[in-house]
Amino acid sequence: MTDSDDALLPLEAVRPAEKAKTLGAPVAAADLPVARVVVDNPLPHLDRPFDYLVPERMDAEARPGVRVRVRFAGKLVDGFLLERVAGSDHGGRLAALERVVSPEPVLTPEIAGLTRAVADRYAGTMADVLRLAVPPRHARAESDKSAPAQTEPGGTAPGGTEQGGGEQGGGEQGGGEQGGGERGGAVADEGRPGRTGEGAGAWEAYPMGPSFLEALRDGRHPRAVWSALPGNTGWAVPVAEAVRATLEGGRAAVVVVPDGKDVVMVDEALTGALGEGRHVAITADLGPAERYRRWLRALRGQVRAVVGTRAAMFAPVEKLGLVVIWDDGDDLHAERLSPYPHAREVLALRAHRAGAGMLIGGYSRTAEATQLLASGWAGPIVADRATVRAVAPRVKPAGEDGELAKDQAARAARLPSVAWRALRLGLEDGPVLVQVPRRGYLPSLACRTCRAPARCAHPPTRATLTEQLLCHGPLALRGGHAAPYCRWCGRIAGDWRCPSCGDGRIRASVVGARRTAEELGRAFPSVPVKTSGRDGVLATVGEGRALVVATPGAEPVAAGGYTAAVLLDGWAMLGRADLRAGEEAVRRWMNAAALLRPSAELVVLADAAMPAVQALLRWDPITHAERELADRRELGFPPAVRMATLTGSPSAVREMLGEVRLPSQAQVLGPVPVETRRSDGEQERAMIRVPRSVGPELALALKGATGVRAARKAQDVVRVSVDPLDLI
Repeated sequence: MTDSDDALLPLEAVRPAEKAKTLGAPVAAADLPVARVVVDNPLPHLDRPFDYLVPERMDAEARPGVRVRVRFAGKLVDGFLLERVAGSDHGGRLAALERVVSPEPVLTPEIAGLTRAVADRYAGTMADVLRLAVPPRHARAESDKSAPAQTEPGGTAPGGTEQGGGEQGGGEQGGGEQGGGERGGAVADEGRPGRTGEGAGAWEAYPMGPSFLEALRDGRHPRAVWSALPGNTGWAVPVAEAVRATLEGGRAAVVVVPDGKDVVMVDEALTGALGEGRHVAITADLGPAERYRRWLRALRGQVRAVVGTRAAMFAPVEKLGLVVIWDDGDDLHAERLSPYPHAREVLALRAHRAGAGMLIGGYSRTAEATQLLASGWAGPIVADRATVRAVAPRVKPAGEDGELAKDQAARAARLPSVAWRALRLGLEDGPVLVQVPRRGYLPSLACRTCRAPARCAHPPTRATLTEQLLCHGPLALRGGHAAPYCRWCGRIAGDWRCPSCGDGRIRASVVGARRTAEELGRAFPSVPVKTSGRDGVLATVGEGRALVVATPGAEPVAAGGYTAAVLLDGWAMLGRADLRAGEEAVRRWMNAAALLRPSAELVVLADAAMPAVQALLRWDPITHAERELADRRELGFPPAVRMATLTGSPSAVREMLGEVRLPSQAQVLGPVPVETRRSDGEQERAMIRVPRSVGPELALALKGATGVRAARKAQDVVRVSVDPLDLI
């Protein structure tokens, strides 16, 4: 270890072999006797490599990238060996490596450099990012090396399995800021003319599609934001063709999608484009052994294409040529563990460092993707308007309080007559889709008389001040004949009475997917009703008549496409107190609308004057995203600026604000109270805003302040999040 610290053990000196044969002293390796190790320690003030002595007996196994065990602060801890050097700058003694856990070099130089850059970008530690990047070891899977290396399409061999070869980039290419540095924004970069789109297939529908594939085959690094055409599962086939073109160019590809059903779609498309056994799909439900086995196949160069959810953004492929992210606005791409990186930002950083291409695809477009286009870092891939109009659904808006249904069945289903007619006509030819923005039965209740929100009046289970501290969680219903219960503490509130007017009767303020399915079942008694949501996600439905009620993101794919769709409760999406409410509504609506047959009828229950509804009506997410970015620039919100939040107890947040050395351009907003459960205690949040160019300085300052608090063992934790999704 390179730094003397009171908490660390005394260190042994590095000595030549002839002087190290005193009692108990290890004999150092003759060549490169010092190992630089990143230790699995979350403390920010210790986020740096430490030097250790390589004993002679470990000389052959102690290679860069292997897992090791070292003694740190009096304990045996895990770590990764980054490199071996001839000497150490530390003048004291060096402790020796305790053992090499496995001779498998699981941390490639490219991934090591990427994790360091991600930690710096998000004010975190490299150890935390490594936990996300390298899965836990499974010895049996690691010992199985019988799988043969695959041959890529086009006859090229995948290359050797030497890890992290210099062609992957590493830290030398610099530039973590997406908008700066090298500009590769043209879809076919460097202005090179392509051939006539050989093997373009699905990309022929986009004027710039064939040149994008040509650039990938030529080994160049095109970066593009792709506005996909609506049409059932059509997006997975173009992704597979882009991956095939990359492999034909002698490089590897990584595809990141939001959830497991998207992984299945891309997995099937890749199998059709590449053949069996030429790629791996990595998801969380595989189990630790199988997941690690597939990850090792990519590490060893046995496959050159990887598809998976957000953990796949760190897939250790060799000679990376393309990274793909589908539907980058989905919040499933945001990591829930510290330092909370977003898959889009990590992949963009990885593409920049490795000199690889990037494809950001979706039916809608985020403000962040629009920012990449505006900066020149990426170029657009868009179909012409005639093609869009030919495949887009026919959208009809219906105001919530406008044209109500005139018959009993429609009133029972709370549908305007235009929506009811669309469902009735659609059911004549096949399945129809109903999207409901809230899961559950009745997830939100209110007083029937005064409409005040119904909240729990019980004290929390572990409360000490039972008379003063009440839960105040929202009440909900699980079924039509159930008693109200608290969504926070779970207690039954059968004797609830409104504290404002004293009435004990309740009404639904928000209707969930299960209650909607129940109502539609009564309105269409002869039609089977299927639900897809948190309790169970359907992957597909057949071509027969069916009412499919789904929450956003859980819509199953219908064979041949849905014949009609209704998007309920548009106010619930557009009325959220969220910076991304309009953008998220457009994304969810377009993802559902894309599952319809061409020119099928789509009814959205929202005001037609809203910009988000207009974007859906015209199928024009680009204009909406550009307007959204312009508004963010005017208001000073990401991605136009960099913003970080500090969340914790009021005293801890204010203390950290007083200690952190912020850049001169920084603006501090708050702190303000944050709504939390009473059992969690009072919480406050402060926001710090800086220009994009000052983002690295802000992250460094916040990490330094967090390190100071950790070093003095401050009791209250302050959560630091850079560019979080839930700003407002």
